[in-house]
Amino acid sequence: MEREALQAAVCELDAAVSPLDANADRAAVVVEASALPAIVRRLRDEPQFAFAQLLDHVAVDWIDRGQFELIYQLYSFKHKHFLSVSVLVPREDPRVPTLCRVHPVAEWQEREVYDLFGVLYDDHPDLRRLFLEDDWVGFPLRKDYQDDFMLDRPR
Repeated sequence: MEREALQAAVCELDAAVSPLDANADRAAVVVEASALPAIVRRLRDEPQFAFAQLLDHVAVDWIDRGQFELIYQLYSFKHKHFLSVSVLVPREDPRVPTLCRVHPVAEWQEREVYDLFGVLYDDHPDLRRLFLEDDWVGFPLRKDYQDDFMLDRPR
């Protein structure tokens, strides 16, 4: 399935899905946070999609927009195509449902994003820091993060 056709088919799944044109090399959509698990489950289970693998999950801090973009990279072994699924959440309350019950590998990926950005995953089975010590204050990949050991940015 071509990128445009795949993107259009995914957008037909639900009103909570809309196209995203930011990623020219693969189909990309934006999903409302509350609909994320149901949409990703359908993308995994419906044969015309068969996105069996969650390859990666990352976050982007759009501090000027006051939001985080959570990006999930899916892959279909059956159809050999990729899909980027984005969710936008506000910086002041970065919360989204977990995908652990749809893709078990999400448990570790979500812990990483929580640890470094502070995004909370509702119903996550073990949401705790992954890399940093438990008593670490703050989330170091947020653009407004500061600590006494940081180097000044070059001008």
